[in-house]
Amino acid sequence: MIMAKKEKKQVPLEASLWAACNKLRGSVAATDYVNVVLGLLFLRFAYDKYQIQREKLLENEDTKIFVDNPKFYSRDNVFYLGEKERWPYINAHSKKNDIYQVIDTAYTNMEKNNPALKGALPIGYYADLHIEPSKFSSLLDEINKMQYSLTQTDDVIGRVYEYFLRKFCIAAKSEKGEFYTPGNIVDLMTRIIQPYQGSVYDPCCGSGGMFVQSAKFVDAHQGNRKEITIYGQENSPKSYRLARMNLAIRGLSCDLGEENADSFLHDLHPKLLADYILANPPFNLKAWRTEKQLTEDDRWKGYATPPVGNANYAWILHMLSHLSYDGTAAFLLANGALNAGVEGEAEYEIRKKLIQDNKVEAIIVLPRDMFYATDISVTLWLCGNHKKAKKVRRNGTEVMLRNRENEILFIDAREMGDNGANDDGFTLLPEESKERIINTVFAWQSEDYRTYYHNIPEFCYSATIQEIKKRNYALSPSKYIKFVNSDNDIDYQKEMLSLQKELTQLSQKMKEGQFALAKAMEEIGYAIDKS
Repeated sequence: MIMAKKEKKQVPLEASLWAACNKLRGSVAATDYVNVVLGLLFLRFAYDKYQIQREKLLENEDTKIFVDNPKFYSRDNVFYLGEKERWPYINAHSKKNDIYQVIDTAYTNMEKNNPALKGALPIGYYADLHIEPSKFSSLLDEINKMQYSLTQTDDVIGRVYEYFLRKFCIAAKSEKGEFYTPGNIVDLMTRIIQPYQGSVYDPCCGSGGMFVQSAKFVDAHQGNRKEITIYGQENSPKSYRLARMNLAIRGLSCDLGEENADSFLHDLHPKLLADYILANPPFNLKAWRTEKQLTEDDRWKGYATPPVGNANYAWILHMLSHLSYDGTAAFLLANGALNAGVEGEAEYEIRKKLIQDNKVEAIIVLPRDMFYATDISVTLWLCGNHKKAKKVRRNGTEVMLRNRENEILFIDAREMGDNGANDDGFTLLPEESKERIINTVFAWQSEDYRTYYHNIPEFCYSATIQEIKKRNYALSPSKYIKFVNSDNDIDYQKEMLSLQKELTQLSQKMKEGQFALAKAMEEIGYAIDKS
């Protein structure tokens, strides 16, 4: 009997390419590795998009004469490439001694012909890393082997870049992969604030994932990308280049400033008032200013000056200062920001005034282990400059939001994750969980909220300012949401302080007992060696 040949499982292009690129591991640090590989992928994808545009121009008698005119490429967000910037030329030199020079020349010429790329490409980067030539040549070969239809180019670019950024962030966990926010979380954020048109801003944009997801949202809802204007800033030079390349290769125009810069000390968009803000600031950033810096900054006018030891509330005030009157901000912070400080301290006083000024719309605590660089629990904040009734576009339809002044919505999504939903072992919010969160926010905001919104034990609660005041302006959802399971209703801060006190007392008693024992032994002539 002839046995049927078992069909070999098809490995996705991005997974196959990742496995091949792993040959570089060990030769360079993970944080350099991401720039090396994505820089080369940029060259390959830029060439593929160039080819598509070139063929379009050649097909039409009226445009074929402009086939070597850069303007007829840039108008469609495609980069014009001279002969020495094209992938076949670069790959032909993959095993030659001048390959690093060839790549540098390609990058230099690309920036010269395409002003939008100025400062975005890693010129001079590869030669300084001293990568073993055979490994580098092998990497170029693998990128050259990628096969897909040119009509699939945009889809492939998106998949590969997203896959690689995620994998790089996991690989760089010990080196802080702060350049990437998991797409699962960004998807939730964009679907809540729905950036159909207007300006989108991220003051700590990493690799640009918030902007990419905003564009995906617009595409998914038959919107027009040209109605979205992107503004961002990034302090890390490596992440800044990543963001520029990530957005450029996807055809997304942006203003990230001419260089990387610190958003607090060198705000590149001082007059910007954005319609939407999406951000994942570095958690609990310390020493973000000196004691004497920014003490009278306009961004915290009317509020206490954020403390040097933690930038969480500085980020909040910075973002609100850049938000338009009717704008919406969605950002992530470590859970510690929910209850930080005590009365009289800056963080407490800032939070109190934000609540009193109706800046905080909703607080959504997320499951643990959703981030690759940390396992701490994280909260999604929704904020704005007012909560009065207004019209917004929602799922393609204009709707009216009710006045939500003096109310804040709390959602506890800690138990809504699934840590078996992907191969990486990190927690994801399943689609049904995201839908439930989004629909709850929308129902609470709607004019018909009394019909569609209900407080649900262990999930959500709409608290009044009076209730929040009674709880000392704390924003932990567990302080307001009713829990059937008493284990979830524990006041952890109170319990931990009690435990700390008990352990301190126990430690003191142990020391006293050891001292008494040592003294007793010494008195009978058998002193204990204290060394």
